[in-house]
Amino acid sequence: MAATDAVLPPGRPLRMKLDRDAWTKRAVMIVIGLYLVAALALPLYTMMSKSFTTYRFDLTRYEFQVDDGAGNWGPVVSAQALNDQLGVFAADDLRASSDSRLAPTKLFPDFSFRSPVKYRIRGLGNAPFLVGLDLKRGGDWVELDSNTFRRVNFRPVTARGLGNYITYFSSPTLVGSIANSLTIAVISTIVTIGVAFGVAYALSRSAMPFKGFFRLAMVLPILVPSLLPGIALIYLFGNQGFLKDWLFGASIYGPLGIVIGSVFFTLPHALIIISTALSISDQRHYEAAESLRASGWRTFWTVTVPGARYGLISAAFVVFTLVITDFGLPKVVGGQYNVLAVDIYKQVIGQQNFEMGAVVSVVLLIPAIFAFVVDRMVTRRQVSLLSARSVPYQPKANRRADTIAFLWCALTAIFVIGILATCQFAALVKFWPYDLTLSLKNYAFNRMDGGGWASYGNSLTLASATAIAGAVIVFAGAYMVEKTEGFAAGRNLFHFLAMLPMAVPGLVLGLAYIFFFNDPSNPLNSIYGTMAILVICTVTHFYTVAHLTALTALKQMDREFEPVAASLHQPFHKLFFRVTLPVCLPAVLDIFIYLFVNAMTTVSAVVFLYSAHTQLASVAVLNMDDAGDVAPAAAMGMMIFYTNVAARLIHAAVSRGLLAKTQAWRVR
Repeated sequence: MAATDAVLPPGRPLRMKLDRDAWTKRAVMIVIGLYLVAALALPLYTMMSKSFTTYRFDLTRYEFQVDDGAGNWGPVVSAQALNDQLGVFAADDLRASSDSRLAPTKLFPDFSFRSPVKYRIRGLGNAPFLVGLDLKRGGDWVELDSNTFRRVNFRPVTARGLGNYITYFSSPTLVGSIANSLTIAVISTIVTIGVAFGVAYALSRSAMPFKGFFRLAMVLPILVPSLLPGIALIYLFGNQGFLKDWLFGASIYGPLGIVIGSVFFTLPHALIIISTALSISDQRHYEAAESLRASGWRTFWTVTVPGARYGLISAAFVVFTLVITDFGLPKVVGGQYNVLAVDIYKQVIGQQNFEMGAVVSVVLLIPAIFAFVVDRMVTRRQVSLLSARSVPYQPKANRRADTIAFLWCALTAIFVIGILATCQFAALVKFWPYDLTLSLKNYAFNRMDGGGWASYGNSLTLASATAIAGAVIVFAGAYMVEKTEGFAAGRNLFHFLAMLPMAVPGLVLGLAYIFFFNDPSNPLNSIYGTMAILVICTVTHFYTVAHLTALTALKQMDREFEPVAASLHQPFHKLFFRVTLPVCLPAVLDIFIYLFVNAMTTVSAVVFLYSAHTQLASVAVLNMDDAGDVAPAAAMGMMIFYTNVAARLIHAAVSRGLLAKTQAWRVR
């Protein structure tokens, strides 16, 4: 009989006693998990609940009495009976949003606020109505003179059900946005993957010159908001564009412009993923194909493409998600071509119909979540293509192939740099295309709509706060998940919450924040309209990529560090600050600059949340474009670009200095 059998009661499993460090790790994980619940899960739940909430004026629940001016009250009559008799309100008039009002004076054709006639009104079943700003409920009669009665308004009655969805799918225009969004996303994905694969193949499989320049040029679109390519396309191919004849009568305002702009801003994302997939190739596979006298074309389809298939699939889903959830580009250059993301903006900002905006948000969530889930499933099936005996691929010089590769990369670089150069030139001329004299007047942001230079300062504040707070929260959360022993259920739930933001479009998250944080009963309501809610929203929106970056760095460390430190009676925080953090410093710096750049360029996640005092530069680009100040919008967009370039350069310089001190062990 084992010793444990003699000591432990029958059927009682052996459990490891948790020390202070284990409890501390779990406590920190729970705190950050609660942050994700409050900043992501609860707002999304609230928004989805709102999508099932309908508001309608129920005339059967209101009754009136009218006197003849001499104190003789007439019979009780319902609002529904009056409407049936007069036909004042149609069915569409009785549909409402949460803050709608309906004046009952229209039910009385002879009404005059100067009349001596008095009115009584009551709501049955706690039906609400306003007298001025005073909300009334209950079945007691409220007696009013004519002058006061004109200030009476019915309030809508709340119900739960599929009414909003029925209304949505009954509207051909709104339903057409689904097909438009899917069409644009599919076409943009095909074109982007084709272009990105060509560039990645040229960089990894050819001996062409200027590879460093081309790699740098291809990542520039990451540094600008998605609205900027739309502005450039308008200057190039719009009604006043000097290249508009190149389109042979087609219009840049619509699907053509959205596709071209989408290729621009999604190209770096696809290129990074595909380049990584192509970089892990074994030279021996190509040598085997050559010894079997396989043609270059056959080798391409039997060795290169299969080896990169997971990268291609992952890149395709990333591009698809980015395009279908993007708001800025179709808003600027989409014209009358409706897409889901713009529909959300129109419903919320244009029509103040928040419930219908929630419905469109749920519809937009479906393809985004589908793409995310399929991508995760494909990634799990990926197997290692490199072994310890693999030989890195070394491209051989081939004049013809290298020339084709160079031309492909050159044309793509011209496309990317040309978009940015067009925006910069437009920002510097006085009046395109009639007066091309160079001037800085478009940078006088304080004279234009959009928040002025203060909006640029707010963006710097947001980006800095997001980068600092986000790097701390993300890395701490990833560390607790990776280094905590046991607690499998809690770790899995945390990881699920950390991965969820990747599938949530920015507009959807922003709208969810309106429903959740703008509720007066919410104890967190005080942060609504402040910089704090913008920081929380931005950190949450970009949490997933930062979390995966931190996990990748932490997984590279041997798990024996923690047991060794525990055996030496060293607290985990000392190991964290003396070993883990210095070793993972490159990843922490990457998280910092990733969050900074995205906070400077984001539009969709914050467009619903800013106030008069927290307007941002990226939103200012949108507002100036809406106001017709397109050149100043381009100027502000280029300010964001140059700020991100400067941030990247500072990041590189600081990283070099810090990493020289903390990463010297890597080269010993």
